[in-house]
Amino acid sequence: MLASGRDVNVLVLDTGVYSNTGGQASKATPRGATAKFATDGRAVARKDLGMLACSYGSTYVAQVAIGANPAQCIRAFHEAESFRGPSLILAYSHCIAHGINMTTSMTHQKDLVKSGFWPLFRYDPRLAHDGGHPLHLDSRKPSIPFRGVAMKEGRFSMLMRSKPEHADALLKLAQSDIDETWRYDEQLAGFEREYSDLPSL
Repeated sequence: MLASGRDVNVLVLDTGVYSNTGGQASKATPRGATAKFATDGRAVARKDLGMLACSYGSTYVAQVAIGANPAQCIRAFHEAESFRGPSLILAYSHCIAHGINMTTSMTHQKDLVKSGFWPLFRYDPRLAHDGGHPLHLDSRKPSIPFRGVAMKEGRFSMLMRSKPEHADALLKLAQSDIDETWRYDEQLAGFEREYSDLPSL
């Protein structure tokens, strides 16, 4: 669909698991998280659907978390609607399989963005001319470690209780994934880029 060039808008509510089958691990499950039939924690990095979609070069792509930045979320929906061609919005979504206190879901989203686990961005092919950069990072450089945020989720803390050394190793790799993703995204956005003019966290 993304390669078709058709004017289609797609919204993905990304929970990181196959939620409708009881929370099974998927390619979007983050490293170190447990899931149904994956109790030892996912050992490999999650697939980055956003960057895969950006690689087409002709698709509008945005990654949003309404709890972290409502203005960025609304702007992404507006830009996706105005884009003549395929558009994809990836929205962070909580699931009961995450094992969090759902009353804190909006502040938890903010923490996930601050940790760099879920960077906010918009990729607009219309801006790829005259030296412009189609990728705009709408969240700041990670400012808190992922481990502290992860331990608020049962899918990570469960493994830490049962196999602490294994969980610790996976969380270190997960932090490396986050750091590397941020460096890569910064390069795509331009070394001397300006941050978005949207309200910061």
